Amino acid sequence: MRSIQAELLDGGALYREVVLGKLAHARESVWISTANVKAMYVEQAGRFVPLLEVLDALAARGVALRLLHAELPSRPFRAEFDKRSRLVKGGLELKVCPRVHFKTVLVDGAWAYLGSANLTGAGLGAKGEDVRNFEMGFVTEDFDVIDRVTALYESVWSGAECRGCRLRSVCPDPILSGGTGSAKKGTPGGIRLGQTRRLSRRRTEKP
Repeated sequence: MRSIQAELLDGGALYREVVLGKLAHARESVWISTANVKAMYVEQAGRFVPLLEVLDALAARGVALRLLHAELPSRPFRAEFDKRSRLVKGGLELKVCPRVHFKTVLVDGAWAYLGSANLTGAGLGAKGEDVRNFEMGFVTEDFDVIDRVTALYESVWSGAECRGCRLRSVCPDPILSGGTGSAKKGTPGGIRLGQTRRLSRRRTEKP
């Protein structure tokens, strides 16, 4: 065990530091992993806007955006996503893995958030303190923590974990290394939420 420098945050402090302080000002890349994805709003220039508007602006500046998630995003998120052609065309890359439960935001490969909060309004969003989830997490620039988080993220994202996964039978779209192969013939390797393709769910979808 070794000591690391990190700051422990909770509640609205997570939103202010992770989303407003770091994600919104990324220069090179933002990698997000989350179990749940819902439409969420953030403060920008004195008004509340969808997070996807912030991500669209980042994509316009050439920031590489990745979103790794376990569940099909909510209908409002998908509707907002479909309005933004830059994101649909690859400005925001999305891949799904039902086993993803770690929540992280990696910014520019040099700063990381790790904690309990999902990419939802009540998690990392701008919900009021009296209605938001009780969440905790820490932020750090520790090189070893960032390397280990990056390694896990890249391993899942690339599909390196797919071939030995024992949940392949219930996975909606195995990623697979190199983007080849899937549970269903003709299924692309990565999840795209644009007009051309939708994920289906075997149980009733919750908004």
